[in-house]
Amino acid sequence: MNTLNKKARLAGLIYLILVLGGIINLVYIPSHLIDWDNAVKTVENINGQETLFRLWIVTGIITFLTFMFLVLALYRLLHNVNKSFAMLMVILVLVSVPISFVNILHNFSILSLIGEKAYLADLGNEAIQNQIMLHLDSYRNGLKFSQIFWGLWLFPFGYLVYKSNFLPKLLGVALMAGCFGYLITFFGGFLYADFNKTILAEIAGIPAPIGEIGICLWLLIMGTNKINWNRVKGLKE
Repeated sequence: MNTLNKKARLAGLIYLILVLGGIINLVYIPSHLIDWDNAVKTVENINGQETLFRLWIVTGIITFLTFMFLVLALYRLLHNVNKSFAMLMVILVLVSVPISFVNILHNFSILSLIGEKAYLADLGNEAIQNQIMLHLDSYRNGLKFSQIFWGLWLFPFGYLVYKSNFLPKLLGVALMAGCFGYLITFFGGFLYADFNKTILAEIAGIPAPIGEIGICLWLLIMGTNKINWNRVKGLKE
């Protein structure tokens, strides 16, 4: 396997870890712990499945670290296409990762509120439940804010894929469209409470998964077009 395809498949493998980690952290575990309409049930779930809750924190840390390693791997692969866009891609991801880590602190705060700790005795169950739900709601809002950067980085990434000539242009278009999809989802949800129930919300959520899962599998399985990559590299040298 040539060096180029090693870089491509490494990026694809890291991307796959990110995708799987994201599904577990953002979808699977919360669906087993949180009932937004029932604070009592949510607290019971967290108390009864503390290990799963801790796993939620760990998978979040791993996922966002993986995001950082992914963009560095993609930079190595794509910087010869356009260094300015490659740097912008890296900057947008590296800005988002600390925001995501700070957001995880809400879940650490919840750990301090569960169980039978002596300093919680005077608070009462209802007060504890309210604080836990407040932290969860703040965590959810933090994720929504992070969507801005999860979207923005896809534009330079998609542009690099589109211009590369050694990766499918269609995936580049899907990634760039995914950028606008994330932004529409964030601002639409922020400005209109029932935005998620609209057709626009459904449409906005389509391009990013197609682009991201598509490029992940392409890098992992197909690699790159070596001839065109060498041509791009030669033009930049």
